[in-house]
Amino acid sequence: MAITDDTLWYKDAIFYELHPRAFFDSDGDGKGDLVGLASRMDYLQELGVDCIWLLPVFSSPLNDDGYDIADYYDIHPDYGSLDDWIALVQEAHNRGIRVIADLVLNHTSDQHPWFMESRSSTGNPKRDWYVWSDTDQMYPDARIIFLDVEPSNWTFDETTGQYYWHRFYASQPDLNFDNPAVREEMLNVLRFWMDTGIDGFRADAVPYLIEREGTNCENLPETHAILKDLRGVMDAEYPGRILLCEANQWPDDVRPYFGDGDEFHMSFHFPVMPRLYMALRRADRTAIVDIMCRTPAIPDTCQWCTFLRNHDELTLEMVTEQERHYMWHEYAPEPRMRQNLGIRRRLAPLMDNDRRKIELMNSMLFTLPGSPIIYYGDEIGMGDNIWLDDRNGVRTPMQWDDSPNAGFSSAPADQLYEPVIDDASFGYQRVNVAAQRVDPDSLFHAIRRFIAVRKQHKVFGRGDLVFLEPADLAVLAYLRAFEGEVVLAVHNLTDSHRTVTLPSVDFEGAQPVDLLRDEPWPAASATSYEITLPPYGYLWLRLR
Repeated sequence: MAITDDTLWYKDAIFYELHPRAFFDSDGDGKGDLVGLASRMDYLQELGVDCIWLLPVFSSPLNDDGYDIADYYDIHPDYGSLDDWIALVQEAHNRGIRVIADLVLNHTSDQHPWFMESRSSTGNPKRDWYVWSDTDQMYPDARIIFLDVEPSNWTFDETTGQYYWHRFYASQPDLNFDNPAVREEMLNVLRFWMDTGIDGFRADAVPYLIEREGTNCENLPETHAILKDLRGVMDAEYPGRILLCEANQWPDDVRPYFGDGDEFHMSFHFPVMPRLYMALRRADRTAIVDIMCRTPAIPDTCQWCTFLRNHDELTLEMVTEQERHYMWHEYAPEPRMRQNLGIRRRLAPLMDNDRRKIELMNSMLFTLPGSPIIYYGDEIGMGDNIWLDDRNGVRTPMQWDDSPNAGFSSAPADQLYEPVIDDASFGYQRVNVAAQRVDPDSLFHAIRRFIAVRKQHKVFGRGDLVFLEPADLAVLAYLRAFEGEVVLAVHNLTDSHRTVTLPSVDFEGAQPVDLLRDEPWPAASATSYEITLPPYGYLWLRLR
């Protein structure tokens, strides 16, 4: 399977996010590594994904699981070497799978040599590579993102008697992007990794690159100028590769990150994610319809990225306070399930391990506009461990089989970077790849089918969206249309059968075909089209 030369490949792609530390341990030290990941590439090919997104593998003290970078030009020894990285990329490409990596622009570790120089004296040449102040009262309108652990965006440095600025942990000082030397160095970092053969970057925390008094220090015009320079280098030197934006903002605030098709190729659609959960729990489609109708049009060469879960907490920043408390009440009733402004749980536990609801959520993910991202292990229904620190409860070892350590590592169990899931519902003895591969009715094969069907129809990645509005709010129905192909997606958000009547004008002359089962459906009558769905049922009907 070869890599396609279609420069818009990302619009039709299915992405798979994984943590190299969590995937497979090749050398028995209890930590996943690049060689181990490369050895499992056949699995990802079998699943059918088009592109893998890897969490950071740079040198780091790992205070924030690699997002605190101490050297942008080297691999953390836990993961292997630069040669291992290059070999991994080649292994993926040989199977038609692309690779994107995390690019952490906004901040470094406080152990980075740049910051160690910067804090050594006020006269050091690297002083201006970070943001320093005599007072912690600057930029008071900037919100504190890690409210649960950080009292301020400023931390006092005893060595020089000034405060340094950080939007995340105090161990992650923000770089000063007003300094041209910093901007040029980040372009060099981009070139270094692109030259290893990767297919792009997911750029971390981009709204916060610039600070200005009197603003909330987010989404500032100067930020977009920096990002356009980044894109210019990509287009000129690495055509066909992509930049994916992480901006946890409202759709109108994310829209500028696409520019005129000259900034990011893709951006996460954060606000739709919690509303999928809300709609399911309320048995009411309104939240989904409202946020999608609030989503502005984007350039033809751009694409949204959608997801159900990822490596962080299920963020509830892009909801109202009332909606946040509703989500906590419904999905995180125990305090330990909550973290910051979110929920530290995986998809299957959030769905009460109900296979019907897990599939329904994935059906919405795969049929709404955007390119879907699957979080590693969610395709087999992995569980979580809410008692682990920080967000590590959703970053536990991949469950390959029912052998010791879930087949992840040959190390003694007490030497694993985190323990495997071993509870009654989600333990590796019951939930693992090997068991689901041989079971044709498993969740793994259902997700494989979603992927295979979606890849056959560009309407899902590129089509227009039109919501139908049946009287029953518990039914979510919409049309996707692209170049003459029309697909109807219908979802039952309740635990009871639902019969819905849709106007026949949308079906005129159609011979509907169930795409997931490859079965014809009855033609529409002259006045209406009636569909009955089982509890939490879903349907993908190709009309034309």
